[in-house]
Amino acid sequence: MLPPLNSMKLRNAHVTRLALVYVRQSTRIQVRDNTASTTRQYQRAQRAQDLGWPAPLVVVIDQDQGRSGASSAGRDGFAYLIAEVGLGRAGAVRCLAASRLARSSSDWYRLIESCDLTDTLVIDEDGIYDPGQYNDRLLLGFRGTMSEAELHWLHCRLGGGKLEKAQHGTLRWRLPVGLVYDGAGQIALAPDEEIQHAVRQVFEVFVTSKSALAVVKYCADHGLQIPDRLWQRERKGEVVWRPLRHARVLSILHNPFYAGAYVYGRTKTRQRPLPGEAPRVKGSTRQVKRDDWPTLLQDHHPAYISWAQFRRHLEQLDDNRTFDADQHRGTVREGGALLQGIVGCGVCGRRMTVRYMPDGVRPM
Repeated sequence: MLPPLNSMKLRNAHVTRLALVYVRQSTRIQVRDNTASTTRQYQRAQRAQDLGWPAPLVVVIDQDQGRSGASSAGRDGFAYLIAEVGLGRAGAVRCLAASRLARSSSDWYRLIESCDLTDTLVIDEDGIYDPGQYNDRLLLGFRGTMSEAELHWLHCRLGGGKLEKAQHGTLRWRLPVGLVYDGAGQIALAPDEEIQHAVRQVFEVFVTSKSALAVVKYCADHGLQIPDRLWQRERKGEVVWRPLRHARVLSILHNPFYAGAYVYGRTKTRQRPLPGEAPRVKGSTRQVKRDDWPTLLQDHHPAYISWAQFRRHLEQLDDNRTFDADQHRGTVREGGALLQGIVGCGVCGRRMTVRYMPDGVRPM
């Protein structure tokens, strides 16, 4: 039952305009499983009619089902709600709780400011709030801040739980092809010996050629294909055989799971842009140096190569880089030119490039 004082805030000027009922849940799994929450949110439409709004003026906005409230980006329903409030067409915004509308202070205060300018009420299951009144505006601001803080606490708890499981090696990942989870939930080699042979062949060819591109060339010359695991919803976990690509070789050589190591924290998302970068919503992901990995458990599961061999592979790949000639030797090249790949320019210091005539013999 709403407090009696709320009726003083609700006037005829409000019930003659739209009552916007905003419905949102953060993920599709919540929409699918938490049907009770969905039902409660849709019931706000009937509550609006109980407060005096005619049924034609009650508009349910549910386009944002399955979208997070951490940002307004991609939330068409919230954008429509802001537009209707800003144009003065709405008499009230109805929701189950403040967190349904926004979990970002910038989005929340933008909505409250628009409601204040257009004399629009904010109504949830606890009461009716008039952003034009100081006490209500103060309370709404506090609730918006708590909603944003709650999202931070959720992330901290989830992140802490993941880190705790990772430190014990029990946090499950999408394993690279060649590794699977057995019946006991432990990481094991793929039971298909053909897959095992293909993965081992990549490492063996790299040991002799010392170049990722040379591995690609070897597989192309011999008509070899490498297994890859799909992660699409319809074909999740299915293994397909494809021609080897350079990026695929690098992903295999850089993956410590093939060396029997369980690693957590190889990448990190940076939210704040660096000077000169364009602003972004979701941030950017960068690689973390090996010495800074939060969790590294060696000899955690059966391996295709040793940890020492894995480190030698990374050192070889780093040495194959073509920039910073003073720091990297470059990869071994084929051809008859003398000292190709190790001759530097006397002016700029960069490594000289050797090319061959169409006959493939005469260098220039």
